[in-house]
Amino acid sequence: MKALIAAAVILTALAGCGHSSTPKPASTLTEAQRDSAIARSSLPGAATVGRALTLSGKSERYAAQTDSMTR
Repeated sequence: MKALIAAAVILTALAGCGHSSTPKPASTLTEAQRDSAIARSSLPGAATVGRALTLSGKSERYAAQTDSMTR
């Protein structure tokens, strides 16, 4: 009986060690790619996401232009 319990404990311990410790990502898309996909979709609020992306791009270009002027 003790041998059966010991075998069960060993098998349980070995089964627990077989799992991968590195989690798999839920998606391979970047945040910008996900936002673009949402903006092109027909989901409610998708147009707002598209406008936010457009404004973000404009502000990035303005910041880059301003930064190049100071050099």
